[in-house]
Amino acid sequence: MSEIEIRVQRFDAPESQALVRAALADLGARYGGGGDETPVDATDFEPPAGTFLVALIEGRPVGCGGWRSHGEEGDIAELKRMYVTPEARGRGVARAVLAAVERSARERGRKRIVLECGDKQPEAIALYVSSGYERIPNFGFYADAPGCISFGRTL
Repeated sequence: MSEIEIRVQRFDAPESQALVRAALADLGARYGGGGDETPVDATDFEPPAGTFLVALIEGRPVGCGGWRSHGEEGDIAELKRMYVTPEARGRGVARAVLAAVERSARERGRKRIVLECGDKQPEAIALYVSSGYERIPNFGFYADAPGCISFGRTL
């Protein structure tokens, strides 16, 4: 098995954007439309207010995820744009990216991380639950959308 390398990457970098487009296409296939209409700006992921990460195997980008600041207190991170390419699934990439995102947020003083997910993403839900995330009241762009499931975890 090849080693997973995770590096900080600008959200608007070509590698990042290719993965984000793939993530949105995957969500679009599951839910319809553009996949996720949540407003996201590249500056949301610039330190110290956030970070975006890309996972590579043998130099090829195979996954991504990031966090951005959430709320007014400055101690909560929101997980965004977690994705693993189909050919890299089942190799621990998602778990490695999630751990790196959490570590980055914790290093920037965040005490909690939250996320929105949909009920048509059983793989993601299983990952979050097995990683210690618990259901929380829905929030954000899809708070009132049918099928929205929100999770949170203390870092």
